Amino acid sequence: MALTYSKGMPIGTRAPQFALPGTDGKTYSLDTFADAKVLVIIFTCNHCPYAKASEDRFIAIQKDYADKGVTLVAINPNDATRYPDDSLEHMKIRATEKNFNFPYLCDETQQVARAYDAACTPDIFVFDAQRKLVYNGRMDDNWKEPEQVRRHDLRTAIDCALQGNPVTFDPIPSMGCSIKWKEVT
Repeated sequence: MALTYSKGMPIGTRAPQFALPGTDGKTYSLDTFADAKVLVIIFTCNHCPYAKASEDRFIAIQKDYADKGVTLVAINPNDATRYPDDSLEHMKIRATEKNFNFPYLCDETQQVARAYDAACTPDIFVFDAQRKLVYNGRMDDNWKEPEQVRRHDLRTAIDCALQGNPVTFDPIPSMGCSIKWKEVT
């Protein structure tokens, strides 16, 4: 497990388009979420301990913010050939076991992860209603022990976006396992 930090996509960058299959058999695009006031895109996976430790908190955030027009979308870009636990079939199992309340999408070609300049799992991107990036950083200040969290960076960023305000703190990069890129032949 190689610890990697997010790179920090420039604030104001427009969300790149995508069309990806979900664990529910539907295909999702950026336009699918046109009604969301705030769109949170999370590059994640099944096997990374950092990503797994974040899942319950992502579920709670979606539950807490759904009525406010916030939508979370998880995207798994990992090479499923070298990391079979990250295959679409295993993603379906994980989404069912954890009862994900947000779409879980498979980026088999890794083109979407590259378009977002994602680096690790989880790598979190928050977009406003115009789909301009307002935040790329960590979820909170304690990935391993949720009961010890003192700073809720993602929730604060979502609150700022909902109010139409810029994020008022310097983002700290997300950290996690490196994205498992396919070998270029």
